[in-house]
Amino acid sequence: MSRLALSTAKSISYRNFDRKFSLSSSLLKAYNNRNDLKNAKKVVVKLGSAVITREDQSGIALGRLASIVEQVSELQNSGKQVLMVTSGAVALGRQKVSRELLDKTLRESTQKTITKIEKSTLDKKACAATGQNGLMSLYSSLFSQYGVETAQVLVTKADFQSEHTLKHLQSTLNYLLEAKIVPILNTNDAIGYPPELTKDKEGALNINDNDSLAAKLAAMVESDLLLIMSDVNGVYNCPPSEPDSRLLENFCPSVDKNLVSFGSISNVGTGGMESKIAAAEFALENNCSVIICNGKQQNAILDSLNGKKIGTFFSNSVSSMATVENLASNARNGGRLLQTLSADKRSKIIRDYAQLLLANSRQIYEANTLDIELARKNNLSPVLLSRLSLNEKKLITLADGMQQIAANTNILGKVLKSTQLADELILKQVTVPIGVLLVIFESRPDSLPQIASLCIASGNSLLLKGGSEAFNTNKLLHKLVQDALEQFVPRETISLLNTREEINDLLQLDSKYIDLIIPRGSNQLVQNIQKNSKSIPVLGHAEGICHVFVDKDCDPDTVLKVVRDAKCDYPSACNAMETLLIHKDLVNTQLFESIINLFKSERVKLYAGPSLQKYVTDLPPAKKLNHEYSDLELTIEVADNLESAVDHINKFGSNHTESIITKNDDAAEYFLKNVDSACVFLNTSTRMADGYRFGLGAEVGISTGRLHARGPVGVEGLLTTKWLINGNAHTASDFSTGKKKFIHKVLN
Repeated sequence: MSRLALSTAKSISYRNFDRKFSLSSSLLKAYNNRNDLKNAKKVVVKLGSAVITREDQSGIALGRLASIVEQVSELQNSGKQVLMVTSGAVALGRQKVSRELLDKTLRESTQKTITKIEKSTLDKKACAATGQNGLMSLYSSLFSQYGVETAQVLVTKADFQSEHTLKHLQSTLNYLLEAKIVPILNTNDAIGYPPELTKDKEGALNINDNDSLAAKLAAMVESDLLLIMSDVNGVYNCPPSEPDSRLLENFCPSVDKNLVSFGSISNVGTGGMESKIAAAEFALENNCSVIICNGKQQNAILDSLNGKKIGTFFSNSVSSMATVENLASNARNGGRLLQTLSADKRSKIIRDYAQLLLANSRQIYEANTLDIELARKNNLSPVLLSRLSLNEKKLITLADGMQQIAANTNILGKVLKSTQLADELILKQVTVPIGVLLVIFESRPDSLPQIASLCIASGNSLLLKGGSEAFNTNKLLHKLVQDALEQFVPRETISLLNTREEINDLLQLDSKYIDLIIPRGSNQLVQNIQKNSKSIPVLGHAEGICHVFVDKDCDPDTVLKVVRDAKCDYPSACNAMETLLIHKDLVNTQLFESIINLFKSERVKLYAGPSLQKYVTDLPPAKKLNHEYSDLELTIEVADNLESAVDHINKFGSNHTESIITKNDDAAEYFLKNVDSACVFLNTSTRMADGYRFGLGAEVGISTGRLHARGPVGVEGLLTTKWLINGNAHTASDFSTGKKKFIHKVLN
């Protein structure tokens, strides 16, 4: 039996149309993923008046309409079935009627003949009747260029309340679609019906505009996709003209309705965004996917079916935006409770977490082994594998650092400054948490307990996103911190994100949800976060291009010990040395040869900078002087003197960590003062730039910026301040009028 025969043979419950159109349609499922839209076989395209008409509403936008027809024709000729619901008849007819009404005699005749009908009603119906013929002629002409036939169908609200007309309408549309003819529908605005025949049914989607008409038709023909095209980009959380507006790329009606506030309707069409959402919800209930998008956007129809992020996609699955907003809101609420806890209680959470890590070490190693096996199958680089690995030594060091953090929780409400402004008027500046932090880290799962502990100590709530390669390890480590949290605060105070899509959605939020983003990872990661964050400040370092300068007045034993540690101890760390600068007086000396032999014995691949190439010929040239190897590779370059070494570092470094090896106090002082980096050392390995080694317990990241925190960011770096005043009916006018005087006495 053909699909047409099946369609006309269906048993349809017309009286219950608005709840469930047919038995067979209830067995279908709407798509929950944009990528699946390419499989859509039947598509309904609704074109709003603002899409069809020119900006000044003076007529049809021919170029735009021609592009839409071309896209629909491409779908039709590729084997899909397309039904169109179009506006524009009134706009086109208005041109014609306006010209005719310039004839005074005709205008007077019309007014005498129809005296009881308001002019506005006359205009609309007359324009619709006049414009409908021209609009269909235009469609027919445009589609014929692509060998596509069209058919016109005019309907009214009453047609959907009659079992007889509804049955024949469905039969007609199915026949046209099977015959590869594009049905083009519009409401018949040229006639009216008595009010008793057009009453809205309670609880039903009523035919009040072309949005609701398109949704009804999409359900009737069992369409896979409904495209509602207007002059807005999609559904916003509030009117697009408002500063905090945000486009919702995905929309789940059962959840996301609460996210949206509506403005006024379009100046052109009859349906506002509220009616579009109602129509989309009805279509979705009848198993038809929906996209609300801007019909003026180039290639919007084809891009939508190709899975591109055009407009707002409706599905029954909870959108990632709603998910992350909920996570951020829950974190905010949990953080407000966390900061009210005593220092002892926050310390207890951290200590309990450290004990849980050691007590569950076997399960942690098993999860980590699974991640490593999967990473090897995916050809993860040895550098990232090293960061991914957890072992007993790392876990013990991790737990020890957490104990250090737990001993430093008495930091909230600390008075940094106290001033007596006037009699009985005291001003204090006290420490408070920043709020909600979003920390994104790559590869290293041991970062999760460190970051979580620092946030607990400082009273900050936390959203975490680890690298996908550490999924199993991070999942277990996150569960354990939530186990430790729930004795005092909600588990959601610290939440773990799983997908990149969630991160992209979080970056579109504002400070209402997130106060600070800290990316820990590659230069590409940090730059991507900084580029895509809508308004949330980002703290972090882009690269770890660290230098060690060997001065001519140095101790050879110190040189060999420090440079070996700086490069070879953990070459994938951001604080590992990437460039070794050597004073020109030391080139081709015994010390220089010892350095080369040391690195060769450690299997470090060496590259010569441009200046060193003048002295040696057996080393390959460095491709660039600001490269972060993160491996057993190193650039060696020559500096003519101390000043040129500092200039080189400031030019090619990343403001992370630099070190000088010298016995000359004047040289040391000049280097420490003039190198513009977050960490500058004397006779010390760059690997010492670390929160744990600094006595901070751990670090949430390393900042190479100059605002807020710089260098390893520990507990203190996660605090901000607020001002408190304790007065007694003090007012500004008391001081401006001279009744009271300021003292501004600094208190202890």
